[in-house]
Amino acid sequence: MRPLRIAQLAPIVERVPPKMYGGTERVVHALTDELVRRGHEVTLFATGDSQTSARLSSVYPRGLREGKVRDLYGSNEYTLLHLGEAYSRQKEFDIIHDHLAPLSLPAANLAETPVVMTMHGAFNTVNKRLFQAMRKPHIVSISKAQVHGFGDLNHIGTVYHGLPLEGSPFHETAEEYLLFVARISMQKGTHIAIQVAQELDMPLILAGKVDAQDRPYFKEYVEPHLSEKIRLIGEVGDEERNELMSRARCFLHPVTWREPFGLAIIEAMACGCPVVAINLGSIPELIIDGTTGFVVSDTEEMIEAVERIGEISRAACRTHVLSRFSVAQMADGYEKIFAQVVEEK
Repeated sequence: MRPLRIAQLAPIVERVPPKMYGGTERVVHALTDELVRRGHEVTLFATGDSQTSARLSSVYPRGLREGKVRDLYGSNEYTLLHLGEAYSRQKEFDIIHDHLAPLSLPAANLAETPVVMTMHGAFNTVNKRLFQAMRKPHIVSISKAQVHGFGDLNHIGTVYHGLPLEGSPFHETAEEYLLFVARISMQKGTHIAIQVAQELDMPLILAGKVDAQDRPYFKEYVEPHLSEKIRLIGEVGDEERNELMSRARCFLHPVTWREPFGLAIIEAMACGCPVVAINLGSIPELIIDGTTGFVVSDTEEMIEAVERIGEISRAACRTHVLSRFSVAQMADGYEKIFAQVVEEK
């Protein structure tokens, strides 16, 4: 396709890429650099300390979390300024790729420049009304499950996330510990991972942050069970996380909600780590049941699946991810959508 002038509008809660763990920011970083590599003229609207091969535009020097800004994910003054800066410059671009939905919907709906909006969160009955009322932006889903039951949207397609995972560490043999990498919360099912480890009498490493709103959950469901066998090591960076994944017996993903896309799942499989996950949301689109892990319906099945994890080839896990969730495939998907939208314009 011909080179386009593209605005990539990222969240500013974290740096692009994040210093620790931030799924959306990692995806935006990978996509932006790949689009630049392909010859597009890309401007990244992100934090001032972001690292990118694109042109960088910023209204705040670092991530809002690091700056201890209140209402991180809401309409705080810096996020509004960030949105205003991007959309006030819309005439400089052929297309705006917005990663802030649904917060940015009013600006996107009024824009004269075509807007492609990736929804990184979940659709629900409340925000569905926003997308139905402001239908001008083209909505991209990150899994088919994400839009299941929400047909009345201006949905232009599904593009799976991709990451540069070719350099992920890999070990054919595993150590005897289970791994959970996610925010410590009811939604992520940390208590289920603990229950599985206790039932199997296996060590469990919990790698994740405890946000303020999840502290009551942590106090009741997680903290009382921490021990030498069940360890909380906090939030980890890419290198440490990948090393943990490459050596874990298996990766537990016991979500309790319809997760649109489990980025940690593809990261674990890229390191050769089989995944056992509850069958909700996008899970069946990411895991090949019986080949790269097991898709289960409840805690009891998760326990049984961990006992069978030796049936899974660690090499098959890695091959699956590198062939299906690459940065190149993600960029291909977005290029097709960009071309379609610009041509319609």
